[in-house]
Amino acid sequence: MANDPAILQSLAADLGWPSYLQSTVERWHNGQRSIRQDFIAEEVPISLIYNGIPHVVMLASPTNLEEFALGFSLTEGIIHTPQELLSTHLYNRSNGIEIQIKIPDERFQCMSEKGRNLTGRTGCGLCGASTLKQAIRQPDAVYGDLSLSSAQLQSALNALKQHQRLNQLTGSVHAAAWATPQQGVKQLREDVGRHNALDKLIGWLTRNGEDVAGGFIIVTSRASYEMVQKAAFVGVTLLVAISAPTGLAIRLANEAGLTLIGFAREDQHVIYTHPQRLTHSPTP
Repeated sequence: MANDPAILQSLAADLGWPSYLQSTVERWHNGQRSIRQDFIAEEVPISLIYNGIPHVVMLASPTNLEEFALGFSLTEGIIHTPQELLSTHLYNRSNGIEIQIKIPDERFQCMSEKGRNLTGRTGCGLCGASTLKQAIRQPDAVYGDLSLSSAQLQSALNALKQHQRLNQLTGSVHAAAWATPQQGVKQLREDVGRHNALDKLIGWLTRNGEDVAGGFIIVTSRASYEMVQKAAFVGVTLLVAISAPTGLAIRLANEAGLTLIGFAREDQHVIYTHPQRLTHSPTP
């Protein structure tokens, strides 16, 4: 599967930066040595520059970066609507990629309260926050009459791997997927950072005008506070994580009205908050 030419062709990255590299490795298995080619996920410094002023440098997979800029700007509270991202331009630099972002002057003035010129670890979830108030932001309550059966949830989970093309190749990247009860997985974004993958997906959702109350997000990671925060800030009502949630994530989800599911794997899941959106009989 990893050497499928269709998969390799589909992983073209922005501005020619590779999303993976190929390397000769020495592999040992059951005491036997072999020399083979391995595919390794790349991470690239991505500088987000707002109205000409550097804000943060993130380490990310160099794919879907315009969606990343939109999702990050929304979930960090830099802009309030997708329309407030006036323009994005990507520039190749010798040591990374710059994203020049134009936002309204009033939004840019609000950014002065945040720290600037910061470096974010891969998928940093609280980048740019210099105070507790900035970090622990309370989203508005989410609303929606989404109804999801356990069979529909399991169907989406079972389909997830076939959409994770970069992970099929490298085995080392996270994914965030958008699914609906009727259609299953509709879109998926991948990144070396789990927060980055979610921001890319949110960028796609908001750019394409998806009904965020009519579907749900699956993340191939734990459900930390920031993942719940990002989902709730754009109105998503149900978040599914492959691994465990944190206590703070559960409290935020409960307060925001968001249904939080963890340990979502084959034939199992745990509902932590607002279980009314889940039914446990197959939907005809």
